[in-house]
Amino acid sequence: MFMKFFGSQVIKFLQDRPRRFNLLAILRFVGLLTALVACYSLIFQYLMAYEGRPQSFITGIYWTLTVMSTLGFGDITFQSDIGKLFSTLVLLSGIFLLLILLPFTFIEFFYEPWIRAQKAARAPKQLPKKTAGHVIIIGFNAVTEALIEKLRQYRYPYVLLVPDLIEALRLHDLDYKVMLGDLDNPRSYELARVQQALLVVTTASDQVNANVAATVREVSESIPIIGTANAEASVDILQLAGCTSVLQLGEMMGQALGRRVSGGATPAQTIGQVDGLYIAEAPVRNTSLVGKTLRESCLRELTGVNVLGIWQRGEFQVAQPDIKITRNVVLVLAGSEEQIARFNELFSQPPASDAPVIIIGGGRVGKATAKALTARGLDYRIVEKNPDRIRDKTKYVLGDAAELEVLEAAGIYETPTVIITTHDDDMNIYLTIYCRRLRPDVQIISRAGVERNIATLHRAGADMTMSYASTGANAIINLIGRDNILMVAEGLDVFEIEIPDSLEGKTVAETGIRKKTGCTVIAARQNGTLDYTIDPHEPLPPDSRIILVGTPDAEERFLKLYKEKGEGE
Repeated sequence: MFMKFFGSQVIKFLQDRPRRFNLLAILRFVGLLTALVACYSLIFQYLMAYEGRPQSFITGIYWTLTVMSTLGFGDITFQSDIGKLFSTLVLLSGIFLLLILLPFTFIEFFYEPWIRAQKAARAPKQLPKKTAGHVIIIGFNAVTEALIEKLRQYRYPYVLLVPDLIEALRLHDLDYKVMLGDLDNPRSYELARVQQALLVVTTASDQVNANVAATVREVSESIPIIGTANAEASVDILQLAGCTSVLQLGEMMGQALGRRVSGGATPAQTIGQVDGLYIAEAPVRNTSLVGKTLRESCLRELTGVNVLGIWQRGEFQVAQPDIKITRNVVLVLAGSEEQIARFNELFSQPPASDAPVIIIGGGRVGKATAKALTARGLDYRIVEKNPDRIRDKTKYVLGDAAELEVLEAAGIYETPTVIITTHDDDMNIYLTIYCRRLRPDVQIISRAGVERNIATLHRAGADMTMSYASTGANAIINLIGRDNILMVAEGLDVFEIEIPDSLEGKTVAETGIRKKTGCTVIAARQNGTLDYTIDPHEPLPPDSRIILVGTPDAEERFLKLYKEKGEGE
């Protein structure tokens, strides 16, 4: 077995032309050195015989190697001048061959190729031919970093295509799957097995994304390509280049931030939809629900909606009857369009203050947030220190939000909500602390560039935090086309499965699904009809499919308990 493996490795080695050249160079050097040692050994024998001290050929080899390597044991020496001159020649040639030429040959033809081979193994230039169903990712940033975590979670293979060797090696050492290749070369995508891939995701600059899409289309006309666009004008260009979906993450982030603002005509904002089943978020700051427990709110009886859980300080908690609804809570609801409308009808409240919402940062996210607030009928003021971004002087306040005079001009002491949208997490944390000190009672919603800063922003005083990276990753994950799974918010999935045998004929209350797994049954599908009025005390219909909501961990617990083990106890 070993000989078979060794033989295959040698054949593979010899098939590489540069490696064959290096091997031949080393063999030539070894041959020259061997011939020279043999020649010197013969001359040694002749000179020793000339001095009347005959020696064997083996002794000649021994003497030659000790002199050439400069060891010079001194146990065998010449007495004649010609012998001493020969010793000098052997010594000088040894210095050149063994101390200079041999290390150079070893480094040039063995060590360097070995190092390059090690680098090539860490950053390969192609994927195995059988690779399939993988996601090819262009551009490493906060969004793709969050996306990779979710791909790992859902066990989707992926590869990062990186054009720079140093960057590829760095990412490999950080435990990312990388491949080295030029982004504008169709051959790179052929070697990445794009025709067998699930999709291509490109999140670099708009110009690079357009180039990537056009290049991929030279190799495959059918592969889905998801691209991100910073500028609104780039959307059409990316679609023309070949993108099947174009995401404006700044616009999406602004919509998400605006949705979390308390007040306005409709407190419940839809965040996802599954065949007529609506998932919505409802801030409750100015409603009559504040101060009640979920049991006391009687939302199911009054509106028909299911309360799936609550967002509080960036964490999702599964709905429990005794959870108290505080002013900073956001309810996550599920129901029909009519039931969500009924909730809005009963619990819509006019804003506690007519003062404008303050938006700090007038970039893409800030402007998208303003657009979302306008759609909800809410006034706003944008604090922006770059005069080139100011469009409407009645809606903008020019200056640095870190200065009290600027915040006072924006209305910090009257506003009901401050939304912090800058792209600098350090600045967002600083401004969150500052605004919380100025207004202990104000609602503060902050943007986080990376997920690890979410907890820090909450400690700084933010009531709600939205991660830019997670928003983008969630959107891409939902476009992958996973069967029967929809990620409606960070850490919250809606998924549909065939009802396990162990649950048929049992009631939701009897099974204790929520307590055992953290998942909530929100609807059932039977004969193509969706029933989202599941009574927890009525048996689940046989031969049906159930729709559940929960965190990824809760989903995994449910599948392990009921689907893999096939038991409900």
